[in-house]
Amino acid sequence: MARSDRLPIRYTLQDYPNQPTPQAQAQAQAQPQPIKRHHTARYYAHRVRESFTNRVIKILCTIFLSLLLFVGIVLFILWLSLRPHRPRFHIVDFIVPGLSQPSGFENAQITFNVTDRNSNPHIGIYYDSMVGSVFYKDQQIGSAPLMDPFYQEPKTTTIVYSTFGAATLTVNSNRWKEFMDARQQGTVIFRLEITSVIRFKVTTWDTKHHKLHVNCDVAVGPDGTILPTWRNKKCPVYFS
Repeated sequence: MARSDRLPIRYTLQDYPNQPTPQAQAQAQAQPQPIKRHHTARYYAHRVRESFTNRVIKILCTIFLSLLLFVGIVLFILWLSLRPHRPRFHIVDFIVPGLSQPSGFENAQITFNVTDRNSNPHIGIYYDSMVGSVFYKDQQIGSAPLMDPFYQEPKTTTIVYSTFGAATLTVNSNRWKEFMDARQQGTVIFRLEITSVIRFKVTTWDTKHHKLHVNCDVAVGPDGTILPTWRNKKCPVYFS
């Protein structure tokens, strides 16, 4: 029998590091392979309908939100242009003619003149009533209705004036003496209060009633006329 001159060759894992071992091949064969599932036509049709519904809902929501934003902007612009501003009152004149007479309380009289400005460009004001009162040291010394109900057009000014006489003033000798004492100091300070029930008119729509309060502090000199620094002074206005 002839001998072979070739030597047997043995391979190791170091020669082929990527070659799987017999144990790894056995484990791989033992593991179950994933099953590829094929969906039915009904499944895909349902997915298409669901996607279409979501898209329609998104479009409708976008349209609704856009309309809501547009309406909000329009209402905000209308509110800015039509929101009512309160009337502006300024004291123009205030006279106590008998203040220079020691016994003037017997014929006490107070005459005043106030401007009422409606600065709204598109809103009118209904004055359903208006009452004027005069105070001295927070004590009322006279009160009377001022004007009949009237309507004030936008961007117009109304003159409010009246004279309080003996029938509407409650001034006795003690009160007049207080006037005289203040007159010696050079200034007698009164407060004119005007109250009114008003409504704002926007085109053909009227608002609810509001009670308007106007407080005008005014000072007169020894001659009983308003001091120049108090003339045309703006009067605070508030609602209740």
